Amino acid sequence: MKKVLMLALVLVASASFNSALADRKKKKTEAAPAKQVVLATGSDSLSYTAGRYLTQGLTKYLEQEYMVDTAYIKDVVAGFNEGISRSGDPQYQAYNAGAQVARMLLMRMLPSMQSQFEGSRDSINTDLFTAGFRDALLGDTTLFTDARAGKFFEQRAMADREEATQRYKAANEKWLADNRTKEGVKTTPSGLQYKVITQGTGVVPTKDDRVVAKYEGRMIDGTVFDSSYKRNPQTSEFPVSGVIKGWTEALTMMPVGSKWELYIPAELGYGTQPAGRIKPNSTLIFTVELVGVQKKEAKPADVKEGPAKTPATVKAAPAAKKGAVRKTAPKK
Repeated sequence: MKKVLMLALVLVASASFNSALADRKKKKTEAAPAKQVVLATGSDSLSYTAGRYLTQGLTKYLEQEYMVDTAYIKDVVAGFNEGISRSGDPQYQAYNAGAQVARMLLMRMLPSMQSQFEGSRDSINTDLFTAGFRDALLGDTTLFTDARAGKFFEQRAMADREEATQRYKAANEKWLADNRTKEGVKTTPSGLQYKVITQGTGVVPTKDDRVVAKYEGRMIDGTVFDSSYKRNPQTSEFPVSGVIKGWTEALTMMPVGSKWELYIPAELGYGTQPAGRIKPNSTLIFTVELVGVQKKEAKPADVKEGPAKTPATVKAAPAAKKGAVRKTAPKK
């Protein structure tokens, strides 16, 4: 709820901030004439040059961070002068705080709130969101009290998320159902779908082995969420049993030298858990090239093994840290 209140806070300020910007665009504000600068001592020169020194890179910062058009640099100076002259003025501090909140709203809070409702039945109307924020600040309860507003928002947002989740899940399941009928696509009893692009002739890994592979992963809308091809080296190394179920099953059927396309249902991937850019209930599409296998060395019968190391205690190889295929979601 605190996050929601912060979001609302940044939003209301946008109305006054936008109108202020619009007014200033109509005509340039002339900066007040500066007093004649006299440098009588070495300290005077030091002070003056220190001020100039600290402006290095400031123009570019204003352009990038505040989106200032340098044609209006005199407006920047006018605001600077006012800020200096009114420092300590509580009314000015309050006004300036509102402008800063508006900026945070437009740059961060509003886009974040709007993104939360992407794909749902509802969307965030900036003007109404701003009005709600302003009324809350002014204590106006004509339409909603804070308590009723909070309860309505949370219930509506939860319903929207659930509806969007079910819609997304259904779309992914339909995609898999349609895909399994395509030429060359095979389906295993677990629901894993795959298509052989190149069939290798090398050894087939077991669950106890480690493999070296190249891969690219994407979602059904074509969004690429991970690709070893974009790294150097392009290969990644990992244990066969240390990846998502769909990968483990496919790897134990692939001879070295193979290139397959995998279509992994959510229950063989990350299930209902998000994983980076991967949404819950996502069907995963992987292009996989199996480059090599490192067979597990057999232990002599008379050698006693120490306590078994779990994946959590084994230090991963540097290349393996980057792969999205690792089991970041809990096992079902």
